[in-house]
Amino acid sequence: MKSPYLRLMRLHQPAGILLLLWPCWWALTLASDGLPSVQLLLLFAMGAVLMRGAGCIVNDIADRKFDPMVERTKTRPLASGELSLKQALLFLALLLFISFGIAAILGWHVVLWATLSLIPVCIYPWMKRISWWPQLFLGLTFNWGALMGWVAVRDVIELPAVLLYMGGIFWTLGYDTIYAHQDKRDDAMIGVKSTALRLGDKTVPVTRVFYLLAGALWGFAGYVSGAGLFFYGFLLIVLCHFLWQIKSVSIHDPLSCRKIFISNAYQLGFLMWLACLMAI
Repeated sequence: MKSPYLRLMRLHQPAGILLLLWPCWWALTLASDGLPSVQLLLLFAMGAVLMRGAGCIVNDIADRKFDPMVERTKTRPLASGELSLKQALLFLALLLFISFGIAAILGWHVVLWATLSLIPVCIYPWMKRISWWPQLFLGLTFNWGALMGWVAVRDVIELPAVLLYMGGIFWTLGYDTIYAHQDKRDDAMIGVKSTALRLGDKTVPVTRVFYLLAGALWGFAGYVSGAGLFFYGFLLIVLCHFLWQIKSVSIHDPLSCRKIFISNAYQLGFLMWLACLMAI
């Protein structure tokens, strides 16, 4: 992908878009009396592309002095000097403008929650400087769509939406801690913090707890929504996928960490969406 603007949005790395999108679609589906409309699914998909791109720009602006020192990030457009800070800010403004146009189509309730989402989006990139738990703040950010999706259907936040959101936070804590092990040597060298560095060799057993909590909260969301046995059948498959991740990951092998991370975007998120479809 040659365009620096598209690379700034990480369109060549769609896993992040899916990880942002799945909580939206889970909530849309669980909140609907039937299948959510194609229009709703597409609008949230467009919003996920745009807001993930906006989040990446905010992150790159905050990390523009750190990224050149990390092997995995040194070729990013801002880190390499391919784009200027002014260009990045103008492009960010454009993405936010279009995103709020989409939110306006969905209604003022969604506009309100979309506006509130900017708080964790702006806070997250700075957390790695002051906290060992930036992955927690990523979870607060990446799963916000569970709240917005529910509001788009019901106009109010209800308990199942909160449970989906909380479960998503623990899910993100798990997969992004594994992901952060790819950069732990560079992060330690430049003084950036992460749950990977904080947990170290305890990552796997602690991630097991994160995933169990995620599954329990999602199960409770289904229960409160009146989901039937088919929902729990697919949720059991989700839990089996979590178990596979725990058994398979090697936290000292960057390729293994990336494989497990990617599996959450392309497999686990989809399986959880199927569970929500079966709840209808």
